[in-house]
Amino acid sequence: MAADELEFGDVKKAIATGRIRRKFTRVPRGVRYEIVGRAVDGREIGIICRIKSTGKLLFITVYAL
Repeated sequence: MAADELEFGDVKKAIATGRIRRKFTRVPRGVRYEIVGRAVDGREIGIICRIKSTGKLLFITVYAL
């Protein structure tokens, strides 16, 4: 995230306005999702995340596309 100069506001916007591009189901620790959306400045970013059993969203990685 830091290497791509992304901030948490960028992640929030991308999740709120983006879409699920891929769903990774062959993972022993649970299903992961790739969400693609736009950062605050308009850049396209990708987010790999998982929904934990507690209902909380776990960010695995965030990157600029």
